[in-house]
Amino acid sequence: MAGGSTPVPVWDRPVRAVHWLIVLLIPFSWYTAENEMMDWHYRSGIAILGLVLFRLIWGVIGSSTARFAGFVKGPRGIADYLSGRSGHGIGHNPLGALSVLALLGMLSVQVGLGLFASDEDGLESGPLSHWVSQDTAEAAKDWHELGWSVLAVLILLHVGAVLFYLLAKRRNLVRPMITGVTEAPAGTAGMAGGGALRFLLAAGVAFAVAWWVSAQG
Repeated sequence: MAGGSTPVPVWDRPVRAVHWLIVLLIPFSWYTAENEMMDWHYRSGIAILGLVLFRLIWGVIGSSTARFAGFVKGPRGIADYLSGRSGHGIGHNPLGALSVLALLGMLSVQVGLGLFASDEDGLESGPLSHWVSQDTAEAAKDWHELGWSVLAVLILLHVGAVLFYLLAKRRNLVRPMITGVTEAPAGTAGMAGGGALRFLLAAGVAFAVAWWVSAQG
């Protein structure tokens, strides 16, 4: 173990699975929308809804590195990190936390708009579009289309940050998200798992909400 470092668990299986499924589903959602494969676009959106809901719940009751309380910092915490006055242990650093919050927030907005969106003929509509007026549903569709541009910018910034860490700081952030393990100074405490019961609770709630929303269409 060169440099006094040791491998420690950092990301649990649920966090890694959600991450990579969303990585696959976002371009799939774009592709199906661009090619007017709206049935598949709808299914992809419902899947993303369930994954985001699970990640939000897991961010409250899940493993130590998944919990927002463990990595989301205020302005002082970010300033201390940037100045080198404080470390952050394993998991997301305070800047990475901003990226995570921005992506999850924008995904939530984007999926939410899609649920209420409808075209002017009402032929292609989200499962909750009948809850709002036609004008509101059409506005949601327009904002849903605009939201993709915002989401794409956030994704590019996220990928750029990963590349910066790889090329400038020689830190591979992708490998731990695949293996669940990272190199840390000897004596660093690893991730504390969330447990099977909490996982079942989070997964059950997310699945139930996604199924209910889908059934409204």
